Order: sequence, then structure tokens, then C-alpha cells
Amino acid sequence: MLPNAPKSCPHCAPEEAQPAAAVKESLPPAAYICPMCEGVRSDKPGACPHCGMALEKNPLAHRNEPECCGDGGDDEVIDLWWRVRWSTAMTAPVVLLSMGMNLPVIRDIPHEASGWMQFVWATPVVFWVGWPLLVRFASSLRTLRFNMFTLIGLGVLAAWLYSTVALAAPHLLPHQAGHAGMVLYFESAAVITVLVLLGQLLELRARKATGSAIRALMNLAPKSAWLVRDGEEIETLVDDIQIGDVLRIKPGSRVPVDGIVTEGSSTVDESMLTGESMPQKKEANAAVTGGTVNGSGTFLMRAERVGANTLLSQIVEMTAKAQASRAPVQRLADRVSSWFVPAVVGVAALTFLLWWQFGPQPSFAFAVVNAVAVLIIACPCALGLATPMAVTVGLGRGAQLGVLIKNAETLERLHDIDIVMLDKTGTLTEGKPSVTEVFPLPGLSARDLLACAAAVESMSEHPLATAIVNAAKERSIPIAAVTDFQSVTGGGVLGNVGESEVFIGQEAFLKKNGVLVSTECHAHSVKMQEDGCTVVVVVLNEKPLGLIAIKDKIKESAPPAIAALHALGMKLQMITGDALATAQRVAKDLNIDEVAAEVSPKEKLLHVYQARGKDRHVAFAGDGINDAPALAAADVGIAMGTGTEVAIQSASVTLVKGDLHALHQAFALSHATMKVIRQNLMFAFLYNGLGIPLAAGILYPFTGWQLNPMIASVAMSLSSVSVILNSLRLRRFK
Repeated sequence: MLPNAPKSCPHCAPEEAQPAAAVKESLPPAAYICPMCEGVRSDKPGACPHCGMALEKNPLAHRNEPECCGDGGDDEVIDLWWRVRWSTAMTAPVVLLSMGMNLPVIRDIPHEASGWMQFVWATPVVFWVGWPLLVRFASSLRTLRFNMFTLIGLGVLAAWLYSTVALAAPHLLPHQAGHAGMVLYFESAAVITVLVLLGQLLELRARKATGSAIRALMNLAPKSAWLVRDGEEIETLVDDIQIGDVLRIKPGSRVPVDGIVTEGSSTVDESMLTGESMPQKKEANAAVTGGTVNGSGTFLMRAERVGANTLLSQIVEMTAKAQASRAPVQRLADRVSSWFVPAVVGVAALTFLLWWQFGPQPSFAFAVVNAVAVLIIACPCALGLATPMAVTVGLGRGAQLGVLIKNAETLERLHDIDIVMLDKTGTLTEGKPSVTEVFPLPGLSARDLLACAAAVESMSEHPLATAIVNAAKERSIPIAAVTDFQSVTGGGVLGNVGESEVFIGQEAFLKKNGVLVSTECHAHSVKMQEDGCTVVVVVLNEKPLGLIAIKDKIKESAPPAIAALHALGMKLQMITGDALATAQRVAKDLNIDEVAAEVSPKEKLLHVYQARGKDRHVAFAGDGINDAPALAAADVGIAMGTGTEVAIQSASVTLVKGDLHALHQAFALSHATMKVIRQNLMFAFLYNGLGIPLAAGILYPFTGWQLNPMIASVAMSLSSVSVILNSLRLRRFK
């Protein structure tokens, strides 16, 4: 009657890094990764062989390390700070000798002697203190992967080499008649080195702040817990906790792992994990999550998930992997960066030739200075960091708010969504339905009807089944054994109770399969549905026995979340397998634009495909197994963290607590992140678009003004820092 249910990188620096794709997933995560170049990984600190930037710690590999205070815990920060101090101390005499001509002692020093003194002080700054910059410069030439350090190296070495030749062998350079002494630029080479090192230090410290969200999440987990064994409480490391261990959670302490409350009660603050500010009441059989903060009460809990399987660990891992991904908008920056450095070198060469041929005397010196300024001011790193830094901070902030976004591409796609499809049960409603009415047909009692239904539903994990079973238990109705249980997707459940076949499902499904209910029964079903109830029919041996009405309360977060999504200009549709009347009532209460009811999982999938188009982008939010196909097919699938594992795996966004307020936050966070990315890209393009012509001396014919290479160095360093600081604003996103 009823149907059955259906080690070295081949492209660069072999000793330093290798693409992640070449490493088996079974290996532990690399200790260091590049914040700008995807797939660069290393087991030791160093520089990225592609862009030259310092590799930073991978949070997944350093999750068990304590967070150190200040500079003391970071070797690279210590090294850079040491180099900045020494280079500043040695550069100060060079600047005084070069620019302090009117000082009493300095003006009496002969020009040639002053030049050799500058050489003695500037050379260690360039070749000793600034050695890491030259190493990265040489690496970029060796691998033909030109980057910021290519330009810095060319500029600094050009200034130093020109000055050294002018000092040691002036006859090799073209002198102009009447020029008393060759102009030296040792101070430019030294000061540029100091400023680049200082910029690297500021950039490194700012970049460390972008990973603060993940570090904050990792620090939520306590290091120890109180294990209860044989009536005694023993302090033990969290890493030693096993599944099934009983733990004592004391007032004010953090919950160490995921588990179930077995005794006692308290309130638990889950805001650091989910963004929800209101503490949640926890009593016996309530689930608690590792990293959350216990209130004033105390309780015992049984460990259910430990180590890397806890929700907190999964959030950290998912967020870290997402931060390592690349957004499609990054392709623009990648294309520009691929020709940026060669173009800048070409502009610098052209600047040199034009100034040498047409500039004022001494034209050769002017040509060197302006070419160096062009090389120094250009900053491909500002362009390269524009997207990754914003994505890193945005995804981290999302994790703190209980919004887990699988990768950077999803974060960008969220920005383009204009249609949001929503499942009903467990998404718009709490997913904790209860039986409101039992309506038996004449000749049968309500108790017998409920007993018949509860027997079969006891084999199902659906929320409606749980409601029926709980109603039977509340009435102390014994639950009979069931054989040959089957679940009919989109229809109901089927099983044998004794010698009888029992089916519980929707009236529309029964009608399709030739089972009709009486007029009285149908009329009562319609009335129940108009009240917002889900109605199932209980059938015994192909004969309807009666109806059971089940109602699921709308989530408190749903009305304001729906209103907020409307404010973003989105069209909202409810796609549900529930009866039309029930769905329409919920849609009316929530002001949802369109409703599609009584649809199967396949039909949900078709709705997604039909809505997607050239100019239409669809997000689907659901929590059940039957939502998995639609979640996977949508431009962005959004799963409730309280839903099934299949739904979560099919989705690209997970709302940890299933709170619809977080749904609005996901879209708002995407909009905020894309706004910051656009600002970063605009700043990077504008900076280079204006800075390079100014450095080339475009204003000199009109104003007589030139850009000093030292000022160009300050601007170059601040450009990357500005992009990072702008991205860090997302840490305050609310």
C-alpha cells in the first residue's frame, strides 16, 4: 500500500616552504604559513619565498602554546626590534654628517672625510642590520618572483652603490662643471633601511592582532578540570579527560569539554562562543559546551566529546582553514601584482633616463634619487594584503559571534545573496514541538490512538516523532515493540506493531497513495492547521484512526531577524514539507514573502534551481537531513548548528546555536567585510597611482618639488600598516 523509504616547493626556496597541496592531509598542520600567499607552509619561521613577507604562526599548530605577553614570546619581533634599535643608532651619525652642515663641529669636517665617515656608519646598516631585507631581495631575483623586497633592494643598493662609487672613484661618474664635490646618498640608503625595518615591525605587530579572534577562542578552553572518581575530586589536565568521565564544574569556572549535566543546576554564559548575552539555564540532561562560563551554581557533567572533537576545537579548526582560503575578489589583486613589480622597475628606469637627459644639474644625481624614490614608494604588499587581512579578521569575528563560514569565497557570496529560502521546523521554529491535541475517530480512545502512534514514532529521530513519544510518556502510556520500521522521505514512518501495519504521516501523502480520510476528519485537520499546527494522520492496516496535532513554537529570534533581512533588501521564502495551511500561518506571523508547502526534498532542490539565475543568488537555511540537497545546491547553504550532521556538512555556513539573529549577522558581516576589502583595494590602487608619479618627479616642472626617498620609505611602510589597521576595524563588528 505505502512505498518503502528510498618537503620542497618546485617553484621557490626549497629549504623554506612548500605548497600545502603537496602535503598529505594526514600530516600535522604546518607550524608557519604566509598571510598573503595561499599554500605556502613551513616548519620553521622565515620569509615567504613568493612575496617575501614573514611567515606567521599557524594557530592550528600552536593551539596548545600559551599566549606570550609583549615581545618576549615572538622571536621575530625581538629580532626586528633589535635591528631597528641598532640601525637607528648607527644611522643617526650618517644623518648628522649629511644634513648638519651648519652645526659647529660638522661644518669643519672636510667633504671627503665626512663622506668616508658616512660610508663607515651606513654600510653596516645596509649589509649587516638590513641583511634580512637583502636576503629576501636576492631570493626574489633567484626565483624570479618579484615582490616588495625586489624594489626595496634595488632602491637601497642603488643609493649605496652610487654614493660609494662617487666617493671612491668619482672619475667613473659624469661630473658637471663647477660642481664642488659629488652629492652622496648614504643617509638615504641607511634611513630607508631603518624605516623599512620599522615598518616590518609595525606590520608584524598589527598582523598578529588579526589572529586575535582564533587565539581568543583557543584560550576559552581551560587547562585543567576537576575529575570525580570514587567520590573524590581530582584536578586533572583537560587533555587527559576521557569520554564518560564525570567532572565537577565549580562556580565561575569554564566548562572544560562538551557533555551532559548529570546532577545539579546553574546558569552558563555562552556569549564568548555564540554571541548570545543571556546566560542559559542548565539542569539535568542539558547539554553544555566546552569553553562556556559557569555561573554561581555547581553541577556534575559527563564528558561526551573531548579533544579535537569538541565544538570549540572544531570552530577553531574550521575558522583557521577558512582564513587560509582566498576570496574571488583577490584574483584582481593577484593579476595586478603579477605585473606590478616589473612595471615599477620600468617606470624607475624611465625616470632615471628622463632626469639624466633633461633634469637640472647635477642631472645624474637627480636621476638616481628620483629612480630610487620610485622603487621605494611602490608597495605591492598593500595590494596583496587588502583582501586576506579583511577576510582573516572577518571570519574570526564571525566565529566569535557563533557564525562559522567555511571559506573566503562563501564570505564573498553572502554579500551577493538576494533570495533567502528558509525551512520551517528547526529553522524558523524551535524544533521542539509538542502535541497539542489528539483527535481519534469514533470507536477509538485518544489514549489508544497515541499509543499506536508512539510505538512507531519511537524508532524515528524526527522532532515530530519526539513530540509524540514524549506525549505518550507524560500520560504513562506503554510503548509497544515495532518491527520492519521504515521512514518514507517526505511522507512519514511505517512499522508493524504486533500483526498490524501502522503508518503515521501527512494527509496529502496518504491521498497520493489512495488512502482517504473522512470529511469530518479532513475538516478538523484544516482547522488545526489554521491554528499553526502540524497534523499527522494515524493509519492502521490502511484505515485512518485519527489525527494528532503538533505545534512548534516560533523562535524568539525569528521576527527581528526576518525584519532585519528585509531591511537588507532580501526576498524571503519558506520552503517546507509541512501542510500549506500551517506554513501560511507561520509565514503570516513572520511576514515572509512567499510560501512553498508540502514539498519533498527533491522539490526543495528544484525550488533552489529555479530561483537561481544570472542575476539572482540564493541562500538556503535548514537543519534536517531532507534539507541537505537544497543546502548543497544553493549559492550559500546555511545550516543550524542544532540540526543534523548531514545538514551541517552540506552547508557552507553554520549558525552554532541555530539562532536566527546569527543569520542576519552572517549577511551583515559579509557586507561589512566586503566594504573593508573595497576600501583596502581602493586605498592600495590610489596610493600607488598617486605615489609613483610623485616619486618620479611629475610636479617638479611646475613646483620645483621632489619626493625625498626617505619620505617615500615612510609612505611605503605606512601603506601596508594602514591596510591592516583598516581591516582590524572588523574586530569591533556588531
